[in-house]
Amino acid sequence: MIHHLRTSVLSPLLGSPSHLPACHHVPLHRLLSTTVASIPPRPFSVDDYLVANCGLTRAQALKASRLLSNIKSPSKPEATLSFLSGLGVPHSDIAAAVAADPRLLFASVRRVLAPRFTELSELGLSPSQIVHILSIRRTGSLRGNLQFWLQIFGSYDNLLPLAKSNSDLLSVSLEKVVKPNLTILKECGISACDIADLTLYSSRLITVNPKFLLGAVARVEELGVDRGSRIFRRALATLAFMSKENVTMKIRLLHKLGFSRDDILMIAKKAPQALASSDGKIRQNMEFLMKDVSLEARYIARRPVLIMYSLEKRLMPRHCLLKVLRQKGLLNVELDYYATASMAEKKFVQKFVDPYKETIPGLADDYASACLGKKCQMEMLSQKTEK
Repeated sequence: MIHHLRTSVLSPLLGSPSHLPACHHVPLHRLLSTTVASIPPRPFSVDDYLVANCGLTRAQALKASRLLSNIKSPSKPEATLSFLSGLGVPHSDIAAAVAADPRLLFASVRRVLAPRFTELSELGLSPSQIVHILSIRRTGSLRGNLQFWLQIFGSYDNLLPLAKSNSDLLSVSLEKVVKPNLTILKECGISACDIADLTLYSSRLITVNPKFLLGAVARVEELGVDRGSRIFRRALATLAFMSKENVTMKIRLLHKLGFSRDDILMIAKKAPQALASSDGKIRQNMEFLMKDVSLEARYIARRPVLIMYSLEKRLMPRHCLLKVLRQKGLLNVELDYYATASMAEKKFVQKFVDPYKETIPGLADDYASACLGKKCQMEMLSQKTEK
């Protein structure tokens, strides 16, 4: 029976062996192996690898893969991951380092990673700390610079945020750049530890060409700000990376908007950050403050932070709300404009919104929406003055 089935089914398909060409006499196992080999292997996916093997989120992997578009094989990253894991670096730290710089995965273990780990561990850094440093910078005089900054800033935790904001700290010449700049900054009343306050100073002040820094100091002095004063330090942090031409253009703009020379010097001394605002922002704020609020240029110059406040999310919503209260006869006291504009949001709401929520239905919601920059809500808030 089985022989009959073989004959009746296979013979018509394969034909008689005696009638087949010689090349068709191929063993069955070779036919099967040829068929399997013809199926192309699945291409290497960088995204999937970063998620599955490095612990990145899908969003992080998609962002990282843009830097690794030419990678076709996991051999190098496997070597890096094996090396880091062997040193005891936690998976979470590896993921953070790879997310910061995906190219770390393709650094040579023999030529880059192993030597760097050896020399930096001699500074007392842990493997986890070293991998974070190497995700920021792997070239240059890394050991010498790290040793210098650890002494200046006191700890790795103080140094890391600065290094992340400016990786040149880890490679720039200490003798030709860093030390001359620290001397210049010291003469201006700015210490290296002051630079650690990223909310005020830019760490780039330490790593720029010393001639550039001297030019920035001169630009601030030309505005009449005394070197060594607290205002000078703020002005330098703001204006250092504005060219002389840009500063001149800002001064001309302020002149056109009605400020005198003394007014501009006052702005530079009180809030030099205002000079870094865009031309459009300065124009819009000034138009609103002088036309809608009827303030004089001199008043604004004495309170230059008004130029920097958000027009859509702060100045206009508060102005409209106070206008509503006056129109409704609920606010009969004359208020200083700056006092209400500079007031903390929570305090402003407690004083001028909460007491009138029941009296003017929708006032609180309209104001909250207006503070989010929603123009339609601003119009609704303004229309309440007409009722």
